[in-house]
Amino acid sequence: MPPTPGRSRNMAAIKRRDTKPEQAIRSLLHAAGKRYRVDLRLQLEGARPRPDIVFTRARVAVFVDGCFWHCCPEHGRQPSVNGGYWGPKLERNVARDRAADEALTTAGWTVFRVWEHEAPERAAERIIAAVDASAALANRGARSR
Repeated sequence: MPPTPGRSRNMAAIKRRDTKPEQAIRSLLHAAGKRYRVDLRLQLEGARPRPDIVFTRARVAVFVDGCFWHCCPEHGRQPSVNGGYWGPKLERNVARDRAADEALTTAGWTVFRVWEHEAPERAAERIIAAVDASAALANRGARSR
């Protein structure tokens, strides 16, 4: 059974993009001189994932996941009300996440999943390292031609 109309309004008001954790990470990446695309739908073989932050040239996709919506092992919890609706809904979210990760990895992308509770500075450091490593590989490949 779907949630009540009041609950539906509350859930509809939750942003899909530009969340505070996402904005904090993007701000740090931008300050480090990294340029990226936001909320870009990628067209892959058999999948159309939509990462929160995308480094197209480096082929790095970043998802900033909310603990509730994506069943964080540390902070995620099953709702105590209307479990028949929310349980399967959250399971579908996790399955969609795994499918997106697999499609991106198969297509040669590096995928980062950042939990909303993770320190933005730490997440940005990991992402910057991956983007820089990708750029270094690309430069080595260009020089060897």
